Amino acid sequence: MKHVLITVIISLFLYCCSSNSTEKNAVHTDSGPITLVIHGGAGTITRANLSPEKEKAYRAKLQEALDSGFSVLDSGGKSVDAVIAAIEIMENSPLFNAGKGAVFTHDERNELDASIMDGSNLMAGAVAGVTTIKNPIAAAYAVMAKSNHVMLVGRGAEQFAEEQGLEIVPPSYFFDSIRYQQLLRLKGNENTSDVGTEQKFGTVGCGPLTATETWRLELQQAG
Repeated sequence: MKHVLITVIISLFLYCCSSNSTEKNAVHTDSGPITLVIHGGAGTITRANLSPEKEKAYRAKLQEALDSGFSVLDSGGKSVDAVIAAIEIMENSPLFNAGKGAVFTHDERNELDASIMDGSNLMAGAVAGVTTIKNPIAAAYAVMAKSNHVMLVGRGAEQFAEEQGLEIVPPSYFFDSIRYQQLLRLKGNENTSDVGTEQKFGTVGCGPLTATETWRLELQQAG
């Protein structure tokens, strides 16, 4: 019997779990098991610094992102579309260092980056340093699929996104008070040695796995 394994990786040191035990994931496909991996960041938040309420919020939003990507694959959609669907959920949530929850630059700006690759043909697209594109992952896909470029940066990327009909927002859309307070605390430590890994943040990610990679992941979990 072919089972669908969905594995969520929460990089905030929660734990890695497979959800093939749920009824909706017990789906048969002719092409093999569907596997989708997401992560909500590679920061250094430990359980000691994560309240039960905050953990619950992270898990709920990660599940929403996972469900969004899974629904694309389950209905026969492309892997890149599933990736975009999952990432956009996280870009729209202030919980993650992506989109609306992105950390600030030293100049108190939210400058966003995103990249995507299609493993079937090795095409890739990316945007960097953008400040007005609501969902940078969609812009990265547009660069890959609708241009001759691999990466567009800054204002040029924003103009291209607007021409493609992507949603454009004012830079203030990305402001988050918690992220801003983090920036102010970091600036306060600029002239001290108290700048460690706890002040470094990773962004989000998503990708489908092949059957072989799924087997390896299950083996790692079993070990």
